[in-house]
Amino acid sequence: MSQDRKMKWLFDRRIVFRKNPINDKPTISTNQYDYYENGTYECYTLFASRAKITTYRSLKWHFLVLYYLNENNSVFVANYVFKYIADKENGFVTFFIKRKLLDRMIMNVIEQGGDPPKNKIRKVIFKDNSGLTLSEKLSIVGQLIGRSKLDEETIYQCMLDINDNGEKITIRWMAELLNVSQRTIHRNMGKELKNEKQKLNEKI
Repeated sequence: MSQDRKMKWLFDRRIVFRKNPINDKPTISTNQYDYYENGTYECYTLFASRAKITTYRSLKWHFLVLYYLNENNSVFVANYVFKYIADKENGFVTFFIKRKLLDRMIMNVIEQGGDPPKNKIRKVIFKDNSGLTLSEKLSIVGQLIGRSKLDEETIYQCMLDINDNGEKITIRWMAELLNVSQRTIHRNMGKELKNEKQKLNEKI
């Protein structure tokens, strides 16, 4: 059984690990979601699902995001938070990392830090405690983005919502939620999305 994340440590130290868009304004805003017609790269939601960090690359990206979101507390984040998250015993990662490699990664993040880290584009951002089920969320995504023109953005949004629910992503499950055939899903999934699907499933 995998160890749960020790999130209390982050909460007690008021570490910021989520941030909604600030500069980008939603096209539609309701009590349940914000919709960005042109998409936004400004949504950061670390640790939203049960998925853990499984690679060095993902660990570094998490560090970059934390460094960016906690710019007023960057020294503490670099010296303590990074090491806490990298410690497998605390439930954030699935692997052990050598001290020298970790120190080198931290120094590299400090050198790169400051600018918004590369992020996935999002069009629909559901608000905390929206009360929506997974099927209801996907129904809203379908209405807003349009199922008649199924594209990789819609499929990716579906993958994220399934993953956030702690469920395994399958072609059959996505086809059912998006009300299309499995063949349609296959046809509209590029190599990058297929790789992303595999990575998300590995973290469940």
